[in-house]
Amino acid sequence: MHSLTKKRSKALLIDFAVSTAVTAGVEYILRKKIKNEAFHALITPTAVMWALEYAQLRKRGQTIGYKAMGIILENEKGKKPDCGQIVKRMAYRDSISSFDYLKDRKSFEGENGSILPHDRYAGTAVKEK
Repeated sequence: MHSLTKKRSKALLIDFAVSTAVTAGVEYILRKKIKNEAFHALITPTAVMWALEYAQLRKRGQTIGYKAMGIILENEKGKKPDCGQIVKRMAYRDSISSFDYLKDRKSFEGENGSILPHDRYAGTAVKEK
């Protein structure tokens, strides 16, 4: 595992912790209005994680975890990714990317960990700052 991939993994764990804390607050508010447990187990955590990640990447090009680890997300031109790239990246990562890993583990990390399959699909790359 490349050092950049390790940083990306740590950044994802930090972002997940932040998202979990925010989800707890959102669930507390929504439980009064929505009584469906499946909604709170499946929809709320995903929606909160995606919303936080989207807002942070759109605003600064990095999440809280990325900032803590000293990495940044860029598009092919070296600029902040656009809206479509961010959404494509998140959707691919949370759905198809797992199958890519199971299919071919050795070529999963591209260019020393800066390009994973969801980055390749969205046209983005993670760089050290």
